Amino acid sequence: MMTSNDQLVSQAFSLQSAVFDKLNNENKLTAHLRVIYREEVLKQAKEQSRFLELNCGTGIDTLFFANQGFRLLSTDIAAGMLNKLDSKIKEDHLEDVISTQQCSFNELHKLGNQQFDYIISNFGGLNCTDNLNQVLDQFKTFLTEKGKATLVIMPTVSPWELIMALKGDFKTAFRRFKKDATAHIEGVHFKVRYYNPSYIKKHLKKDFEILTLKGIYFAVPPEFYQGFVERYPRLYKFLQRVEQRLSSYFPFNIFCDHYLITIQKKS
Repeated sequence: MMTSNDQLVSQAFSLQSAVFDKLNNENKLTAHLRVIYREEVLKQAKEQSRFLELNCGTGIDTLFFANQGFRLLSTDIAAGMLNKLDSKIKEDHLEDVISTQQCSFNELHKLGNQQFDYIISNFGGLNCTDNLNQVLDQFKTFLTEKGKATLVIMPTVSPWELIMALKGDFKTAFRRFKKDATAHIEGVHFKVRYYNPSYIKKHLKKDFEILTLKGIYFAVPPEFYQGFVERYPRLYKFLQRVEQRLSSYFPFNIFCDHYLITIQKKS
C-alpha cells in the first residue's frame, strides 16, 4: 500500500510526464549525467543481462539499454510516466524486450519471485524515500549470483547549491541539511531525504562490495544552472575534463550534487 508521500510523488511525476522529455532534451546539463550513468552500466553489465529499472520515468534510459541488447522490467510509481513509456515501447516494437509495472521501490515484493542480473536507478529517484535501508534490503533477494546495481543518488552536501548562499538564496543553499526536506514538482510538494555514500556502504557491507563510487556535478554545474553550456561552452568542456579525472577521488565522490555507486552481490 502506497504511503501518503508515495501518493504525492506519484501525482507530481505523473503531472510532469507531459513535459518531461522536452525538459530533458532542452537541458544539456542533464546529458552530462546520463552519459556517465550509461557508460558505467555498459561497462559493468554482462551481455543479455536482465535489468530491473527503478523510477524509470518516461523511459529515456530504458530505450537506450533495450537498444544495447538488454531486457528490462521497468518500474515507476507514476502512472503518467509509465503511460509515456508504454507508448514508446509500442511505437518502437520493443514489447518482447521491455515490460513495465507500476510499482514503488518501497514495495518491490509485488514483483514476486523474479530475479535480475542488474538493478538500476538514475537521477536521485531513491531520494524520494525516507526508508532507503528497506529498499536496499530487497536487492539481495532480487539479484542473481554476483548480480550488480548502479544507483545515482543525491548526497547531503552539494557545492553548487551552497554557492547559492552567495546570491542570497539560502533556501536552496541549505535545503539538504533539513530533516524535513521537501521538493516540489508541478506544484506538488513531497518529502525527500539525502543519503551520503557512507549510508549505502554501512548498510550493505555484509552482502555487497563496492565496485565504483564517483561524484557527478561537483565541477560541472547541475541541471538547475540552465543555459550554462550555451553561455560558457569552453568552460563547460574544461569542467567536464576536471570531473572526469577527479570523480573517483575523495572528497569529490562525496561532496557533489549526485554520486554514482555500483555494488555487487557477494557470493
